[in-house]
Amino acid sequence: MTSPLTTASGRLTVPADNRDHVLGPEDAPVTLVEYGDYQCPYCASAHPIVQDLLRRRTNLMRFAYRHFPLINVHPYAEPAAEAAEAAGARGRFWPAHDWLFANQDRLSPVTLIAALADMGLDGRAIAGELRDHDFLDKVQSDFVSGVRSGVNGTPTFFINGMRYQGGHSLAELVTAVDAAARASDTSGAAQGRISTTPRRARPSPDTDTKEWSS
Repeated sequence: MTSPLTTASGRLTVPADNRDHVLGPEDAPVTLVEYGDYQCPYCASAHPIVQDLLRRRTNLMRFAYRHFPLINVHPYAEPAAEAAEAAGARGRFWPAHDWLFANQDRLSPVTLIAALADMGLDGRAIAGELRDHDFLDKVQSDFVSGVRSGVNGTPTFFINGMRYQGGHSLAELVTAVDAAARASDTSGAAQGRISTTPRRARPSPDTDTKEWSS
């Protein structure tokens, strides 16, 4: 049995799925996953770069954000992540996400609730959810998946399941995404050639009723 804290450095152990907050087309050839901390200044610096990257590669990539609050150094990071999840439960994750990175000096619980109320959300209900830590399991699940993937700081990026080791400038990320897209195209073409079976080699439906896929 695998321990939840077993690490696999360099590889994303939990692929992006429907539990994640995702921007971009589902069938994009490139998936960029970020582990971030809303109180981390480096994450705040990377945030507009990721936004620009998404604008420049709209049809080429999708982006998933996961929580990795470094609570030993950022005491408001975990409550901020819970607040983002509270907004996400109401279909407003990304506006809250943007606000949190733009207002890192205003992450006290009272300010968070007021900010979400200003977005038109039910501040009183959210205050109760944050008090009861209704969304802490999701935040901690993200964190554990990051630990298992070898994450030890923020921001940490994975591109198509592999840890990205390069710089965080727009030019560097564009280059990495484009390279991953080319690799995906090459891999897909090769897989198509490998899986193509000559007609005469296909089994008869009488002898094999399994569904074949190319």
